[in-house]
Amino acid sequence: MTTGDLRSAELLAQEAAVVLPEFNNAIAFAIGTFLTNAALARALPIAIEIRLGEWTIYKAALSGSAIKNDGWIARKARVVELTHHSSLYERVKAEEDGADWYLKHGVSETTHAAYGGGIPLIDRDGEFHGALLVSGLPQVEDHNFAIETLKSYLAQLHRN
Repeated sequence: MTTGDLRSAELLAQEAAVVLPEFNNAIAFAIGTFLTNAALARALPIAIEIRLGEWTIYKAALSGSAIKNDGWIARKARVVELTHHSSLYERVKAEEDGADWYLKHGVSETTHAAYGGGIPLIDRDGEFHGALLVSGLPQVEDHNFAIETLKSYLAQLHRN
């Protein structure tokens, strides 16, 4: 198991904690900028994308990231788009169930990546809009950075 001690129920709770009041291009850009600034402050070698459906609204490839991160992001995005759950939730749930995630969903690991770093962007009405994607760190760290930074972004909104 490459996901540490994470459990699917914990990951679902994390998804619920990052529900957005609304989502549009301006918010996508604001979230992307917020994540980029947080990553730059920590000198993280990551790539970040914010997608509205399949449309990339925001993209940043920070120092130390590589073109291979684009492939990982695309594959993680397909998992989030397919399931409307985080890519790490999907991996952990499959591990808990003893299932082959790719076989279960009828997709290939060449097109989909059930690895941490893909977070669904869902509004308060429960509508799925797209995904926040991070690649460049070990999968649990990609996931944790995305969740923690999105929580910080939302906390900032509530303070203003």
